[in-house]
Amino acid sequence: MTTVSPDTGVGPLLRGWREQRRISQLDLALRADSSARHISFIETGRSRPSEDMVLRLAEQLDIPVRERNALLVVAGYAPRYAQTPLDDPAMASVHEGLERLLAGYEPYPALVVDGRYDVVAANRGIALLMEGVAEELLAPPLNAMRVTLHPAGLAPRILNLPEWRADLLAQMERQIALVRSPELRALYEEVAAYPVPDRGAAGVRAGERTPSFALPLVIEHGDRVLSFIASIATFNTPMDVTVAELAIETFLPADPETAAYLRERLP
Repeated sequence: MTTVSPDTGVGPLLRGWREQRRISQLDLALRADSSARHISFIETGRSRPSEDMVLRLAEQLDIPVRERNALLVVAGYAPRYAQTPLDDPAMASVHEGLERLLAGYEPYPALVVDGRYDVVAANRGIALLMEGVAEELLAPPLNAMRVTLHPAGLAPRILNLPEWRADLLAQMERQIALVRSPELRALYEEVAAYPVPDRGAAGVRAGERTPSFALPLVIEHGDRVLSFIASIATFNTPMDVTVAELAIETFLPADPETAAYLRERLP
C-alpha cells in the first residue's frame, strides 16, 4: 500500500470535491463500486488510488474534464484528456459543425462561448444585437458577460436588467464553484462591480411581455423592443478539454413581433 502526503496528494482534492457535492464516503463508494474504507484511505493519503479509480471517482463526482487532468497529474499519472485549440486542423469538423449550426439558427441570435465566456463563434443575429456597443468591447476576444453587463455594452438597453443581471451572475457563481478558475473569479468580480443603469419607469418586469415559463431577455433595438428566451447546450461526454468547455447559447424569440423583426432585418 502506497502512502501519499495528506496535505498535497490527490486525496484532499477528492475529499474537497466530495464535500462540495455533499456526498458521503459511503454513497461515493457505492457509486464507484468501492468501499467506504477504501475511499477514506484515499482521502487521508493512506492509499494511492489507481488511475482507473481516480477516473471513476471523478466521473461520479461530476468533476470537469480539465480538473480530472489535474487530479491525474497529482496522483502521479499522465493527463487523459487533450486540450486542442479550436483552430487546430484536428478540430476542423467541430468548428465547421458549430458554424453550420449557428448559420442554420439565423435569423435568430446564437453564439458559442468557451469556459471564460469568450465568444468563439457567433451568427448574424448576434451581430445585429451588438449594433451600438462600444468598439473597445467588441475587440477580440469579445467576452459575452462583459459586453452584456458593461455600461457601454448592452446593459443600458436591457429593460429587465436587474433580473437578467442577477441570473447571469448566479450562472457565473455556479460555474466558479464547479471549475474553481481564478480567471473566471476575476471576471465575475469585474462585471459584478459594473454600475447598474437606472431605467426608472422605462424598465419592465421579467414576465410583463412574455410567458412566465422562463426568464426573458427584453432589450431595446432602435425603436423596437425585442424579447428572447435563452437556452444553453453543451457537448455530451466530451473527451477534449476545449470541447468540454464550449457552450452554445441560442436566443428564441419570445413573441411574434420579435420573430417578424428579425426575419425582416436578416432575410
